[in-house]
Amino acid sequence: MTVNDITKILEELSPLSYAEDFDNVGLLVGDSNQQVNGILVTLDTLENVVDEAISKGCNLIVSFHPILFKGLKKITGKNYVERVIVKAITNNIAIYSMHTALDNSNLGVNAKICSVLGITNTKVLIPKKGLIKKLVTYVPKPSINSLKDALFEAGAGTIGNYSNCSFSTEGTGTFKAGENANPVIGKIGETHSEDEIQLNLTFHSQDESKILGALFKNHPYEEVAYEIIALENSNQNIGMGMIGELEHSIDEKEFLTHIKTKMYAKGIRHSSFLEKKITKVAVLGGSGAFAIGAAKAAGADIFITADVKYHQFYEAENELIIADIGHFETEQFTKNLLVDFLTKKIPNFAVTLSESITNPIKYF
Repeated sequence: MTVNDITKILEELSPLSYAEDFDNVGLLVGDSNQQVNGILVTLDTLENVVDEAISKGCNLIVSFHPILFKGLKKITGKNYVERVIVKAITNNIAIYSMHTALDNSNLGVNAKICSVLGITNTKVLIPKKGLIKKLVTYVPKPSINSLKDALFEAGAGTIGNYSNCSFSTEGTGTFKAGENANPVIGKIGETHSEDEIQLNLTFHSQDESKILGALFKNHPYEEVAYEIIALENSNQNIGMGMIGELEHSIDEKEFLTHIKTKMYAKGIRHSSFLEKKITKVAVLGGSGAFAIGAAKAAGADIFITADVKYHQFYEAENELIIADIGHFETEQFTKNLLVDFLTKKIPNFAVTLSESITNPIKYF
């Protein structure tokens, strides 16, 4: 398999279109056509991780965090980022990063936290906008059903838990074929009127090329008139964070002990206890303080995240508990998630869980 083959599989889990605009995801180092001997999955790509990949015969590193985040003007090995890039290129090792694409996946980082902590009935905390588009096209009446079926098969017309969704209006289309045209209907040089149907279907942005391929292949006209419109609708199944419920309500201190045990947290920074049972839990792996308001609005009893600043703890306002368990701690199981996913998809391929500890924070 090539690097490209592997990354296509990974994008089934978290398409790169899910990533935030500020992020740097995808293939960061290497040739997409390179044959892959083995895959090493890690949270961070550091020098010791590249050394581990070399020792284990892996020439593709799948990393959650991107080692390249800001632009580099020089690569001289003067800092840890440049040294990683130099070592990877020297040893012909490709590096692929997923980061916020996996954060926004409903099977990604936050789903894994919920699984580890026993949180069920989950839904996305902050649904993501900009991932839903609409196709508008115009088709002669006799061809409407065959074209709709082909577009449905390609993934168009899905809204939440519903599929095969469309909206149609009837009208009259006009066109005049030029000398070099090959019209299916009408004659060259004559203005032709045709009873047509305007067909409207929504689709997920990552499926755009597949949808357009189905449109061009199955539309009867030589020249297909169509529009692609980006919608403001949020995708309720994709986005940052998750919220769900515990099977049984639990005491606040008991639940924090549960978090420490399950998430291997060295310590938990938290806002004031509210002297009530915990039932509804919101989570957001990594730096998630921006979602405190969303967690409160969703009725969470506690919000588990990381990198909360001093004044941000005030935002709890006695409505919920904010629990900062550490950046690494919230994301540590991500590499296990990826290994499990790849092993199921390519069971006879060498997929290795990195043994390198990349948490830069130590506790005294």
